[in-house]
Amino acid sequence: MFRFHKSLDVITLFHKPSSSASLRALTVLKQASANASETATEDQATDHTAQNKAQRTEFDLDVTENAPTSDQLRSILEYVGSESAGELVKGARDEADAMRKLRESAENFKRPVIVDWNNGRAVLGDNESEILSMLKQLPKETNSV
Repeated sequence: MFRFHKSLDVITLFHKPSSSASLRALTVLKQASANASETATEDQATDHTAQNKAQRTEFDLDVTENAPTSDQLRSILEYVGSESAGELVKGARDEADAMRKLRESAENFKRPVIVDWNNGRAVLGDNESEILSMLKQLPKETNSV
């Protein structure tokens, strides 16, 4: 019998390597990704309880140093609410202002921003508990056909 695998959810990190907050966010995401794909084999252990309980949904991590496109920014603002425009783009008062300031300079975009495109969620900054909470809400793969 064939089993169709759902494609992995894409999690994008808008990253700035010179930012310590962005580096922390990247570390959290890499650790979560590694933990999600970690499984014990029969010859490694007979008790799989810890792995089964701690299992998280795997995801495809996309790390980019580019600023988002205008469509991506619009989506992110939908996810976090347009009242958060100033937290996303320096000096922005609303969505239109955020778009204008981003067109003026990509440096106006505040990183890190972690986005779950498939499920319409985003985390601004490097708050580990918010990042892990977002990842925990990823849909689990089912064994149905």
